[in-house]
Amino acid sequence: MPATIAVVVFVAAYVLIASEKIHRTAVALGGAALMLLLHITDAEKAFFSERSGIDWNVIFLLLGMMVIVSVLRRTGVFEYVAIWAAKRARGRPYRLMVMLVVLTAAASALLDNVTTVLLIAPVTFLVCERLALNVVPFLIAEVMASNIGGTATLVGDPPNIIIASKGDLSFNDFLVHLAPLVVLLLAVFCGLCRVLFRSAFVYDPDRAAEVMALREREAITDRRLLWQGLTVLGVVVAAFVLHPVLHYEPSVVALLGAGLLVAATKVTTEEALSEVEWPTLVFFAGLFVMVGSLVETGVIGKVSEAAADVTDGRLGFATMLLLWASAALSAIVDNIPYVATMSPIVADLVHQQPPGHGDALWWALALGADLGGNATAIGASANVVVLGIAARNGHPISFWHFTKYGIVVTIITVAIATPYLWLRYL
Repeated sequence: MPATIAVVVFVAAYVLIASEKIHRTAVALGGAALMLLLHITDAEKAFFSERSGIDWNVIFLLLGMMVIVSVLRRTGVFEYVAIWAAKRARGRPYRLMVMLVVLTAAASALLDNVTTVLLIAPVTFLVCERLALNVVPFLIAEVMASNIGGTATLVGDPPNIIIASKGDLSFNDFLVHLAPLVVLLLAVFCGLCRVLFRSAFVYDPDRAAEVMALREREAITDRRLLWQGLTVLGVVVAAFVLHPVLHYEPSVVALLGAGLLVAATKVTTEEALSEVEWPTLVFFAGLFVMVGSLVETGVIGKVSEAAADVTDGRLGFATMLLLWASAALSAIVDNIPYVATMSPIVADLVHQQPPGHGDALWWALALGADLGGNATAIGASANVVVLGIAARNGHPISFWHFTKYGIVVTIITVAIATPYLWLRYL
């Protein structure tokens, strides 16, 4: 009975989020409240359980990076990068999109994808404003590029960290096994952008000429604050990359960096917190409680176990099923709790295989979860963050507007990953 109620509440909330009749933050809070009110979960499980509670690491990672971005915004650095990028692209919209997509994907391989979109989005707003371009296609392309690029490394996407821990996989393992495929996927995605967003590539020669005449250095308004901010950001990025050595969680690193930046500069606490996307953080909290209730009642576990039973030890079938099922499920629930639930089951499947043969299952889980996150507006954390930033800046992106592109990109990228896994491992 609790499992049925949990499914009904989650499906109803998902429908409301997709319909956009009610703000998604209100829906997430209402769904979480119902789960608690109906005793599907309780305060201890919702707030403190590592397995089925709010992932505070994600919440505080977002908070810390939002504060750092807020401080950096005051230096003019984002306008500097925007002018630089527009000049290198010579004002050509498609060339600019490719440049931003490649930059986002590369950064997402070293940072987590949420941090990357927090840094790239302000640049995108500024450069599109300069060139009189519709910013929405650029934001959608960037968030999808971040999910693709983040697949390449252990630190690029939060689900990969979970998979590495459960599968005893190293940073180099991800590079060797997934990075070559990601390069191919990124090239294909750049070609897709030309088709999917073709209506956005309106070239304005007058605007382009104005941008080419600008001097990007004049955009910097506070050089002292810029160097302080970039130094702290550099240390934070280095700590992210060195996570396997330092063993500091990204959330801790982000909070320490934000605290240090506010304490060491003239930026007040009120100013630093003024641009934090509070509705986005609250939405994540509510979504984690709802998904955690599905985990707690065994719904996600039963679905995963049923898939495992169907495979019956057949590695090829198990790999393909895991890839496509993970992509489909990660489009519906955030891929972090999904991977956290599925990884113990995959570990059992790997142990049933001869030594050295079962790793294909880990790569199938990583590719399905990471690439499947592109399918819908709530499939990955980066998607939700970008939608929040867009709404805050007066360019709301609807659930279905994002999803109509996301489904196409997900199907094509997962379809390319299918022969890659089959030919390389099976």
